[in-house]
Amino acid sequence: MTEYLNQLNNAQREAVEATEGPVLVLAGAGTGKTKVLTTRFAHILLSGKAYPNQILAVTFTNKASKEMSERIAHLIQQPIEGLWLGSFHKICAKMLRVNAQLVGLSSNFTILDTDDQLRLIKQIIPNYLIDIKTTPPQLILGIIQSWKDKGFSYGNLAPSEKNTSEKVIIQEIYHAYQIRLQQLNACDFGDLMLHMMNIFNQYPEILQKYQRYFRYILVDEYQDTNTIQYLWLRLLAQRSGEVANICCVGDDDQSIYSWRGAEIANILRFEKDFPEAKIIRLEENYRSTQNILGAASELIDHNSERLGKSLQAANKELQNEKVQIASVWDSDEESRLICDQIIHLQKDGYRYGDMAILMRTGSQTRPFEERMITLGLPYKIIGGLRFYERAEIRDAIAYMRIVAQPNDNLALERIINVPRRGVGSVALQKIHMAARELDIPLLQAVDHLLINNMLKGKIFTELTQLMNLLDQTRKKIETEGHISAIDYLLNACGYIDMWKQDKSIEAAGRLENIKELFQATAEFPSLVEFLEHISLIMDNDDLSGDDKINLMTLHAAKGLEFNIVFLPGWEEGLFPSQRTMDESGNTGLEEERRLAYVGITRAKQRLFISHAANRQIYGQWQSSLPSRFIDEISDKYTKKTSYIKQSQQRSFRKNTFSDSYSSPKFSSPQSQGASYSPSKRTYSAPQSKNIPAGSRVFHQKFGHGTVLSTENNKLEVDFDKSDIKHVIDSFVTLES
Repeated sequence: MTEYLNQLNNAQREAVEATEGPVLVLAGAGTGKTKVLTTRFAHILLSGKAYPNQILAVTFTNKASKEMSERIAHLIQQPIEGLWLGSFHKICAKMLRVNAQLVGLSSNFTILDTDDQLRLIKQIIPNYLIDIKTTPPQLILGIIQSWKDKGFSYGNLAPSEKNTSEKVIIQEIYHAYQIRLQQLNACDFGDLMLHMMNIFNQYPEILQKYQRYFRYILVDEYQDTNTIQYLWLRLLAQRSGEVANICCVGDDDQSIYSWRGAEIANILRFEKDFPEAKIIRLEENYRSTQNILGAASELIDHNSERLGKSLQAANKELQNEKVQIASVWDSDEESRLICDQIIHLQKDGYRYGDMAILMRTGSQTRPFEERMITLGLPYKIIGGLRFYERAEIRDAIAYMRIVAQPNDNLALERIINVPRRGVGSVALQKIHMAARELDIPLLQAVDHLLINNMLKGKIFTELTQLMNLLDQTRKKIETEGHISAIDYLLNACGYIDMWKQDKSIEAAGRLENIKELFQATAEFPSLVEFLEHISLIMDNDDLSGDDKINLMTLHAAKGLEFNIVFLPGWEEGLFPSQRTMDESGNTGLEEERRLAYVGITRAKQRLFISHAANRQIYGQWQSSLPSRFIDEISDKYTKKTSYIKQSQQRSFRKNTFSDSYSSPKFSSPQSQGASYSPSKRTYSAPQSKNIPAGSRVFHQKFGHGTVLSTENNKLEVDFDKSDIKHVIDSFVTLES
């Protein structure tokens, strides 16, 4: 019966067997957190302390709860039914179905998704005096959801939450929104918890029923709880006259989601909330080498807001190479260095899938993607789209395409109403009809309709302005170059402002991606050559097979592990993020350091950190300083190598490993002068394989084909089972 306990180390066993009273398990990265949670659940059942439906186990995702239930069933060697095991929202939805009438709903209420919520907000807004240009519907919905996450109904907002006239109006919209939800017999995700909180507060007998019902409470990822989740748990745990049997498992050093409402203070004040609490630290790490763990511990020790623990490698016999820290001249050299290391590691026996490149922002993937495509290295983006598949990148490229090729109907269709110009389906149909009748491209059809006054009102004004902007952009390309011209177009047409005014979490990242796109265009001598390069990439980016290099942001990497990890871009302003530090001060800096800690502890065997002395922003080169995080890790665990040549070193204004952190803010060249300008830094195609026309070749995606013509490293190939394609020669193998 107790064989499962013998599979635990001393700290894990203590956490499993301490069933009575409040317990906080501080589970460091790779220390067996899920194993402890599931074994504790099974132990309570097997020791007869409770029935399955008397244990409340809360996770953050349905995937985590599914994995947990499967592990529990395996431990007790029988299927289990009727568990109160799931995400916060799933548990609350189950409770609310039983008590819906107390908040004016029927038990068959509908849960609205984000699109439906936004549609409802847009229906309500016209009744209120609010400027949707400065306060768009997405922002209003975001503020309402943040209020719900803090436990505020529209009638009990804290004074600090209505500190502007706009928020006073949003409070009224919140009220109207809740009335409409009730009329629709619906609620949103925020309501699931808020309604149950209000029921608990207004109907003590219902709260007491659930308090008696749940003899034990288990909580996963406690460091990621927001305010209402914390308040909901605290209410359920306060059994009258009894010590709470609540066990929270988490890691304060991995609290990295404040931007979506997580409160690290919840885990830090556990002992104040439950004075009888027992704190158990899991510090034996089963994932990483001691050098990796030593580097992570030294880094996180610089944070003051933490409960403290020190990770130790469980397996001392693991290969224990030092953490490699590389300084390179610029971001292009960084991508080349990392891809070269990947090739060598793959030759040494590592699979591509064993390796991951973890970045602070999604925009950093672009140079790695391009380098991997050039070299024919297979890769995948985890938790996001490939760079050139992202909506904002496709929009910007469509603007470039219609400038370079006015006959590109698909490009015009994509951008004609982005940002909104009042061109709806009726107007677009009218443009299509004119194009068909006159047998001309869509852009000429727009011109024809404007000249003949066949479009009226706002559409006439907006499309006239767009046509003028496109003409001016083409002239600017001739006089100022394609980078400046496209910068002018995207700003003048309102596309950049559209994302600046968007208050969603994703908007800042989209602007970063557009900046990265400008860097890509700067590597080519003309817009036409850049667009040709893009078309080749989009045609060749689907390499087959499951063994692929993993690219993702540090946030997306939490909970994952890899044998080999690369952490590029460790520079002041980029990581730690200047924007985060400007907005949140030292609190933001400490979260950035926790994010670095998460990145380091993803690595099992080898870890590579790199930083560039120069990085391109909006087509302009700017000097960068090494991240302060690098200096917070001692030489005991690291080996530093500079790949900067002596001639380059002399022109670099700062020492590679500087103690000064007067970091530049990332901004456009108009507001900040470039400090580094290489001589004619333009794109040069990789060396050609010299495959002659008439050769038979094989492509992983398109199969066998015959080369029709060649130009440098670009081939025109007639594939046997497909159409004629233009491909890069590194993607084909020559048949004998």
